[in-house]
Amino acid sequence: MRTYAGHSSAAASNALFRKNLAKGQTGLSVAFDLPTQTGYDPDHPLARGEVGRVGVPVGHLGDLRTLFDGIPLERTNTSMTVNATAMWLLALYQVVAEEQGADPAGLTGTTQNDIIKEYLSRGTYVFPPGPSLRLTTDLIAYTVAHLPRWNPINICSYHLQEAGATPVQELAYAMCTAIAVLDAVRDSGQVPPDRMGEVVGRVSFFVNAGVRFVEEMCKLRAFARLWDTLTLERYGIADPARRRFRYGVQVNSLGLTEAQPENNVQRIVLEMLAVTLSRDVRARAVQLPCWNEALGLPRAWDQQWSLRIQQVLAFESDLLEYEDLFTGSVVVESKVRELVEGARAEIAKVQDMGGAVPAVESGYLKSALVASHSERRARIESGRDKVVGVNCFRATEPSPLTADLDTSVLRVDPAAEQAVRDAHAAWVATRDPGAVADALARLRRQATGDANLVPATLACVRAGVTTGEWAETLRDTFGEYRPLTGVTSAPTGSATDDTELRAVRALVAATAADLGVGRLRILIGKPGLDGHSNGAEQIAVRARDAGFEVVYPGIRLTTEQIAATAVAEDVHVVGLSILSGAHGELVPDVLARLRHAGMTDVPVVVGGIIPSADAQRLLLQGVGAVFTPKDFGLTVIIGRVVEEIRRAHGLARHRTDLGPPSSPGRAEPRFPYPAGAPGHPSPSAES
Repeated sequence: MRTYAGHSSAAASNALFRKNLAKGQTGLSVAFDLPTQTGYDPDHPLARGEVGRVGVPVGHLGDLRTLFDGIPLERTNTSMTVNATAMWLLALYQVVAEEQGADPAGLTGTTQNDIIKEYLSRGTYVFPPGPSLRLTTDLIAYTVAHLPRWNPINICSYHLQEAGATPVQELAYAMCTAIAVLDAVRDSGQVPPDRMGEVVGRVSFFVNAGVRFVEEMCKLRAFARLWDTLTLERYGIADPARRRFRYGVQVNSLGLTEAQPENNVQRIVLEMLAVTLSRDVRARAVQLPCWNEALGLPRAWDQQWSLRIQQVLAFESDLLEYEDLFTGSVVVESKVRELVEGARAEIAKVQDMGGAVPAVESGYLKSALVASHSERRARIESGRDKVVGVNCFRATEPSPLTADLDTSVLRVDPAAEQAVRDAHAAWVATRDPGAVADALARLRRQATGDANLVPATLACVRAGVTTGEWAETLRDTFGEYRPLTGVTSAPTGSATDDTELRAVRALVAATAADLGVGRLRILIGKPGLDGHSNGAEQIAVRARDAGFEVVYPGIRLTTEQIAATAVAEDVHVVGLSILSGAHGELVPDVLARLRHAGMTDVPVVVGGIIPSADAQRLLLQGVGAVFTPKDFGLTVIIGRVVEEIRRAHGLARHRTDLGPPSSPGRAEPRFPYPAGAPGHPSPSAES
């Protein structure tokens, strides 16, 4: 029983871990902040606004010592959600455990270490696919020899579903990732053939469970069937225990709603039942989101509520007392067979391309997910898929849970980021520079060859090397990677010919004519390290379908790069997407840079997980509109963006049936602000 936790600093997260364990949590699931996940120190320009925001910052050995202070790692099962820097974090973990007196051979836990899905969904990749797969392979081979009870990879289909995957795609692409990884380990020569069973036996999965209860439960049975067949036929693993499908689950955060958020509790319970009712494929570990995650960062009380949901099921109900309840069900068997057949067909298609890595590099997997997500969004917008409180049953009583939105989510103290930077500088100042230089030189030297990189990484940890220094050394050797976005190749959405979209197309065309340009141009920017690009991609696809020329450079941009691109592309509106909570610092900086560049008639709109008080502040600072998860209608959003362009240029509002042109409660007066007016940077927009 876990909750996904970590924020602000190593000390604050340590206190949270201790509190959760005291409440009955039986394992730790560590959330790292984005700089840690993407290999940056807290003082790097891209880390600005992101330090400690969505997880705990870990910049060096001292931070991990603090994080697990007083927590005996030899008796703790720890899951670490980290991928590109998984080798680094596990090395830190091993050294801290050794300092506590633990035998590394007894450590239990999991490093996610699934880089393939990072190119497709979460965006915390660093290196190109080839070198990334090498790091994954090295870590797996090392753990087989030295940490035999550790799960070195957690093949993660969770984020594939978040990125739009259908159940068939989730099954197929997860299995394709497993094939790519196991083939790489087998072919590396680092693991003797007679020990491949140990590799397969330590592979775990991390899956998503949505609210479609029967389909999700059948998906897990299909997973087990596919995995058993794959490991027997492709890798010759004869021991059924080694072939067991072992998985943990986080139930579906994508389905959490900002509108009527109290409904999220029953969604979470239903989704948990999908992975616990069927004993033959029951999850080994469950972590539940909190009811208010569509509003902001959960508080300790919210995490406790999610933990208590599991405890009531486990200790009050009789669910765990019986054999599998669905054995022999005609309905279940038929659905499982359908999913298995569909997944096998898609697996064959990817393998014909050369496997998961070539399918990533060609853009096939990304464009397939963007297309599926677009279709899903269209079903919600049209009402074909019902979402209670969002597109049906919207009348509601005032909720006491959200009566005071400013206190219903956790707010990270902005001063915490500077404190982390100061502590990081102090660590760097007390190191032996010669030992650091020697350790990094060894890492660089071995990275250019074919040696396993874990021993060199452990040497870096012990010398006091920082997260950013380790990653930068490998960046210099392997290069960085910017994958295809999947937007330009995504098919036209299924909502293309509806009345609402036709009205917005007409509005886009009329506005372009009024401005004397061929087409309106929108820049969609992802400032900072937030890699969750699903929403930005869907806005890009719908803007394209509405007649915009879309400029979408992908994720991980500095505010300077976004402003420079806006100038170079001569765009008419800038849309910023931020889900990490860094909007309070990054958005005003983009506004100021656009104003400095003289782009005072280019509105900026913003979208993401943005509490209402923050939204009001952004509007007062000059943002044209703020969109949050309650704004589920993509076409409506695009229409409101066009109205912001018209407003910025003093054009009359066109009458449409698309609702208000900007966020409710917006501050007046609006545009234009005189250039350089105190407190009023040039307007900017995001989605």
